[in-house]
Amino acid sequence: MKTKSLGLIVVVALILVLGGCGCSSYNGLVKGDQSVKQVWSNVETNYQRRTDLYSSVIKTIEGSANFEKSTLKEVIEARAKATSVQVDINDPESLAKYQAAQGQLQSAFGRLMAVAEAYPDLKTTKAFQDFQTQIEGTENRINIARQDYNKSVNDYNLQVKTFPNSLFAGIFGFKEKAYYKADAGSEKAPDVNFNIK
Repeated sequence: MKTKSLGLIVVVALILVLGGCGCSSYNGLVKGDQSVKQVWSNVETNYQRRTDLYSSVIKTIEGSANFEKSTLKEVIEARAKATSVQVDINDPESLAKYQAAQGQLQSAFGRLMAVAEAYPDLKTTKAFQDFQTQIEGTENRINIARQDYNKSVNDYNLQVKTFPNSLFAGIFGFKEKAYYKADAGSEKAPDVNFNIK
């Protein structure tokens, strides 16, 4: 009889310990998941700020007579594509598509800014000058938001992959999340060529 009740106590104690560990692990994983979502939201907010700034400068440039319409059209199309990509931070492929669309927008806009340099009337407008200042600050915010996102993903992924949380992560369906990666080719130093004569 004593052995039976001792066995029952051990089983109950084991269930309580595993239940407590499971609840603690589950709650930690949920907090980590929500943290990643919140930090990703900050990344999207900063990209939206950039898109809004780009819209403002596009309107300023459109008002400039004789501006190269093909370059402007490229930016408008890239902006439309970048804003249409839906991201699921649990899907590395959708994150990569979003990142590629943002890279295309930034590249098209860089070409637009290079062309804009050839238009002295445009460069002297207050709206254009203000934009150049604001975009630098926005790009810095985007970079910081991406770094914060990657840190949050790292913290979450460590929770998902370390023992004993990895057991509970598998049971409850928590999976590793994708990092925001550098744009393709960004590991190469840019080719700077000064043709001073």
